[in-house]
Amino acid sequence: MTREDILNALKGVADPAGGDIVSSGVVRALNLDGTTARFVMEVDPTRAQTYEGVKAKAEAALTALGATANIVMTAHSTKAPPDLKPQKAAPKGPEKIPGVDRILAVASGKGGVGKSTVSANLACALAASGRRVGLLDADVYGPSQPRMLGVSGRPSSPDGKTILPLRNHGVTMMSIGLMTNDDQAVVWRGPMLMGALQQMMMQVQWGALDVLIVDLPPGTGDVQMTLAQKAQVDGALVVSTPQDVALLDARKGIDMFKQMNVPLVGMVENMSTHICSNCGHEEHTFGHGGVAAEAEKLGVDLLAEIPLDIQIRMAADGGAPVVVSQPDSAQAAAFQSLARALVDGGHA
Repeated sequence: MTREDILNALKGVADPAGGDIVSSGVVRALNLDGTTARFVMEVDPTRAQTYEGVKAKAEAALTALGATANIVMTAHSTKAPPDLKPQKAAPKGPEKIPGVDRILAVASGKGGVGKSTVSANLACALAASGRRVGLLDADVYGPSQPRMLGVSGRPSSPDGKTILPLRNHGVTMMSIGLMTNDDQAVVWRGPMLMGALQQMMMQVQWGALDVLIVDLPPGTGDVQMTLAQKAQVDGALVVSTPQDVALLDARKGIDMFKQMNVPLVGMVENMSTHICSNCGHEEHTFGHGGVAAEAEKLGVDLLAEIPLDIQIRMAADGGAPVVVSQPDSAQAAAFQSLARALVDGGHA
């Protein structure tokens, strides 16, 4: 008995789709072992029941020939085969943080210009005006908001996933500084940094907030990019001192937000002027008018000029920003004016 004998016997079995099961290609992978014929019948999956009768006829034809039939019936798909190349997940666009109406980023081109001091006092001033305010300390390598807001202790988690933030002076606050010791360095590469920021944004139970202020680290790095890519940032506030070196870096920060399609709300000139506590002489220690000129050039508002004053520094170090500890002072008035400007502009 030859392979040709088997094929000739099977040609006598009609294919319901037309012709016989050999010429139509239903019979596949025929193999003859002595008198045992093994092959596959590949059929249309929508007509599988019909081909059960065809399979029985094929077995009968081979039995009449003196052969033993070993037939496996499979159903082929008309769909194109899947692409076996690894598929990248479609990137998600910026998302709203649950319960948060607006996100306002406070940034600076370089460190040491008082961005965190502005963030803390602004948050407290907004809270004092009746706004529901959150403050996210995203300066992972140098978190200072726990000290400035007088917050200590570790956030808790009721389910191992959701993080409960801490609260003081009417401000709901979260910081990586609450998770580490005061003298412990955070030695992280970019992916860990970005993961921590996403957790602090999306897994913290912020509650219902009118505005979440994000105190960014200085510069134009991973944290700023992650914030703009993962969360819907409604505006950015750039803090700078008047001198040329600070303004040079501030311009880079402004360009970064422009590239990431985050609108620039305005600029704040910090350490704008110093008034001597002994004689009352006013001195522009870091120069004067630089930030105002830059804001005018960019077509944005100069929202506040914050003085260089020891009371602001001492209040922040003491855990009660000057708008809380000395709300009627001239120093607090500058931050209160900034808060009103943001509320009137619909940014907070």
